[in-house]
Amino acid sequence: MDENSRSPVVEAERPEDAPATDRANRSAALIATAVALPVALLVGALAFANFAPDTPDPAPEPSPTSLRPQSTAPVEMAAPALAERPAIVCRALLSQLPASIRDLSQRPVTAGPEQNAAYGDPALTVACGGAEPEVQPTDHVYLVNSVCWHGVEQADATVLTTVDRETAITVRVPHFYGEALQWVSPVSATIVESVPSAGPVPSGCTS
Repeated sequence: MDENSRSPVVEAERPEDAPATDRANRSAALIATAVALPVALLVGALAFANFAPDTPDPAPEPSPTSLRPQSTAPVEMAAPALAERPAIVCRALLSQLPASIRDLSQRPVTAGPEQNAAYGDPALTVACGGAEPEVQPTDHVYLVNSVCWHGVEQADATVLTTVDRETAITVRVPHFYGEALQWVSPVSATIVESVPSAGPVPSGCTS
């Protein structure tokens, strides 16, 4: 037989090459496993997130400035006749009062909208043009935003009246709302802008 027509002889793997080949195969397998495991975990996590029931979002916290639900019925208030000057001052004050005091919306009143205002339910009321109280040495007076208030406690409300203004303003704050002075702060800011001050003032209200 011609030597050129002989079948090629495949050289058998030498025994000493086998360990190196096995180590290479094991290394490749370990690398493949190390790569495949995180991928499998990621795919599983994504699948779980897609099929898991949606968790409802937590309910939003109520806003501190959101308005309270309240009645819109007119609030019963008296409207005594005012002299010309107090009437002018009260109209100026009422025209500048805010539409809400903290979270209490303004409500209509039964009489004297040019001198009375009401907010919330139960109603916090603002009355302009009434009588200024006589302050006794033992009475409590409070300076709030540059306005001096005299306080009287009633069964269901605190009544605060200005004692340092040309025309007196009285704010009645139901006990339902807690500390009364915090409610007259925005009213005080409007009083400073629209009602002239008058003296003398009680010693407890000097800043």
